[in-house]
Amino acid sequence: MSQSTALYETDFHAWAQRQAALLRQGNYEQLDAQHLLEEIEDMAGSQRRALASRLQVLISHLLKWEHQPELRSRSWMATIRVQRAEISDLLADNPSLHPQLAMFVERAWPKAREFAWAETGLPLAAFPVECSYAVEQILDPSFPVGISEQAS
Repeated sequence: MSQSTALYETDFHAWAQRQAALLRQGNYEQLDAQHLLEEIEDMAGSQRRALASRLQVLISHLLKWEHQPELRSRSWMATIRVQRAEISDLLADNPSLHPQLAMFVERAWPKAREFAWAETGLPLAAFPVECSYAVEQILDPSFPVGISEQAS
């Protein structure tokens, strides 16, 4: 086991600092290329997972807003706004994810539907199996109409 591999497995922070120093020095031969590649790929994956998670929360709250108008609250509205803002920031920082947004929504829908079902107590059949919102609607701060005025 190389020194870099051992450090990677025992002290990730020290390993990362060492890799950065080696890169700064142009000392590419001593880099732990295999683990460095894995970490870079994982960073990209974490951005995709963050987008999927935020979409699931946002869509579940849009479903709750739509299907339980009598229970609408400032908390739901705040969650919708926060998730939209965070998604907007994430897409601004990672513009290559934007063309894949429809696919992320399609993948997020089943979990969002289940979250809404679990939180509302409504029958699962109350929520459409297929996504009932356009991507533009999901990200539109004025959707659903009157959201900013209807919170109690």
